[in-house]
Amino acid sequence: MLSSFLQYEFLRNALYTGLLIGFIGPLLGTFVVVRRLSLIADALSHVTLSGIAFGLMLDKKFGVGISPFYAGMSFSVIGSVFIEQLRRVYKAYQELAIPIILSGGVGLSVIFISLADGFNTDLFNYLFGSVTAVSRQDLWTILIVAVLVTSLIALFYKELFMLSFDEEHAVVSGIHARRIHFLFIVLTALVIAASIRIVGVLLVSALMTLPVAASIRIARGFKQAILLSIVFGEVSVISGLIFGYYFEIPPGGTIVVTSILILLVTIFVKQVIQRTRTKRVKT
Repeated sequence: MLSSFLQYEFLRNALYTGLLIGFIGPLLGTFVVVRRLSLIADALSHVTLSGIAFGLMLDKKFGVGISPFYAGMSFSVIGSVFIEQLRRVYKAYQELAIPIILSGGVGLSVIFISLADGFNTDLFNYLFGSVTAVSRQDLWTILIVAVLVTSLIALFYKELFMLSFDEEHAVVSGIHARRIHFLFIVLTALVIAASIRIVGVLLVSALMTLPVAASIRIARGFKQAILLSIVFGEVSVISGLIFGYYFEIPPGGTIVVTSILILLVTIFVKQVIQRTRTKRVKT
């Protein structure tokens, strides 16, 4: 099946892009889930949608040739900055920042989509992903994002790990929590924006959370959870691309369904292991 993806350039672009986001999505998603910030992915994905709609509106109404992909990425990063600023404003209610930005993203999306004359094929591809929509330029951009995200996580792994599990101890240890928080949320925005071509805006948060949800059921440590989530993410993305291409459906849906199936399998395996251990203890 993968032979077809190596014959044509647009399919190679989709495959390579899928492999990259299948890696960086769960990699960063592990920290997102552990820090109980899963809804940030939803908020930033809706902000990304407003950027995409803004780019389409400029092209339709004013003939300004701004790529919706880069407009969405810009809006996502700006949205992440606003979330961090709102978290400082509402220190006692920091979780309010997420629904505020999510609501703003939805509102702007509706306005820009209406001004861009409603839904069209381009917007549909951004919403649910597309095998044919990834250009070579998009691939290079996503590669740069992947290298940047991986490098910074490797560089600040200790700080991110400590802030994820014990923020007070991390601050006492001398870690500048505010800077690390800002770096973390900007990286999350970049990963979400980079993933929209394959997974789609409305489903991108699933790629960052479902593989992680499956991995933490069977992993014995944090690093193992990261490794397993990446494996599950890659399996989901490759399966989604293959089925999306051969059945001519958006890959985002099949990626999410595959991730859910993997999650169900891990839950079942975990239950079997627990029952087996219980029987051994009784005997």
